[in-house]
Amino acid sequence: MTRHVLVVGVDGVRADVLRDAHVPHIAAIGDAGFWEDVRVDERNPTISAPVWGTVASGVHRDRHGIDDNDLHGHRLEQYPDFLSRIRAHDPAVTTFAAAAWAPLVGDASGGPVFAPGGFRPDLPAGIEDGTDDAALTAIAVMDEVVTSRTARELLARGHSAIFTYLLLPDMVAHAEGVTDRYREAIERADEQVGVLLAAIDARPDRVNEEWTVIVVTDHGHRDAGHHGGDSDAERTAWIAASGPGIDAASGTGVTHADIAVHTLHALGVTVPEGMDGRVFGTRSPA
Repeated sequence: MTRHVLVVGVDGVRADVLRDAHVPHIAAIGDAGFWEDVRVDERNPTISAPVWGTVASGVHRDRHGIDDNDLHGHRLEQYPDFLSRIRAHDPAVTTFAAAAWAPLVGDASGGPVFAPGGFRPDLPAGIEDGTDDAALTAIAVMDEVVTSRTARELLARGHSAIFTYLLLPDMVAHAEGVTDRYREAIERADEQVGVLLAAIDARPDRVNEEWTVIVVTDHGHRDAGHHGGDSDAERTAWIAASGPGIDAASGTGVTHADIAVHTLHALGVTVPEGMDGRVFGTRSPA
């Protein structure tokens, strides 16, 4: 059996709205493993880049040095993203990253989080910062392009690990708050997760592969939209995961930092000492 990991980041999805929405693909992942609410660690603000930095590196802001959405001055060279660690462990393997938000996979704002970068749709720089209808339409297209490209990579390549990211729910909430269109954006993201799961199932050698799938958000939103504060609505995130060795109990006490650590563990990569995260299922109840 060859082992593979897919991590899907969906930005800014409130946990309570997700559970009330029609999200059969995320629910299926949870049914096969776990789906747990996660509190954004107090060392991190409820801002995207610090939390995605933690997802990628397995350590919190006080160590990776990403304080806000300007990544300049980060310390990711000391605490590399999990894709970089996987390639360093075995230079023969390949990985893939894709995102509409430029700092995750490009050099905008001091990025990338995932070095040396990855795929981003070829649309005007900065479009992901807009919140008018034209910008939201463009972001929706970008997410579709990211999903399509990631699905093609899943079908055609044997990457050990993939990180892919969807932006639209966060930007809808910034534009208008927690509305019906926000719920629709979340449900659209779930459909895109379904596309990726179908691509895995259609792989020609799927019967001889073990796949760990993790879907995660970085933070929530206030009712009126926006985040960055300490309210429960902003600090409550969530993780859904399935794969070898993952069951309902594996979600006990899970944190954003655990994703990098579990990804390395799932691929047989030695986990460096001193990371903040732990392998799923190894945390004691709070």
